[in-house]
Amino acid sequence: MTGPVIETARLTLRPQTMEDFPRWAEMMADPEASKFLGGPQPAEAAWRGFMTMAGAWSLTGVAMFSLIERDTGLWLGRIGPWTPLGWPGTEVGWGLHPDAQGKGYGVEAATATIDYAFDTLGWTDVIHCIDPDNTPSQRLAERLGSRNLGPTQLPPPFDGVPVDRWGQSRVQWRARPRT
Repeated sequence: MTGPVIETARLTLRPQTMEDFPRWAEMMADPEASKFLGGPQPAEAAWRGFMTMAGAWSLTGVAMFSLIERDTGLWLGRIGPWTPLGWPGTEVGWGLHPDAQGKGYGVEAATATIDYAFDTLGWTDVIHCIDPDNTPSQRLAERLGSRNLGPTQLPPPFDGVPVDRWGQSRVQWRARPRT
């Protein structure tokens, strides 16, 4: 798969490769890690989501990156720009493997992908669709400088899932304090 590669202090962000699928499937089978990503899935269903992301890269040039730990080559999750048909905005979303959570990888990768969305893709706003009960994702959004903009509606088949639209503009992103 060809596509952009972003390097951060600890991470490489790149489009998916077939080697990423076993850890992707582990994440999607884990009840806690997949709780707000549609719930636990067997490998066959996870495969479809994996291929959807790869197809989005191939057909549109925009999809979530695979998040790779630079020192080990370990797949840690998916994060980045996501704009499915009917989505309520230009999203930078995320999902982390259970053993990658709580280590600051999310904020490091999301910062890099929001920069990419604004600087390379030319987006003027970024949103994050977050379940009202997903406190860890809400905290990550807050660390990124996003704020809760209220409830929103996802397109089918997710139209019955409650989500809040978090986000900020490119102007707000560039004016935020850097920590």
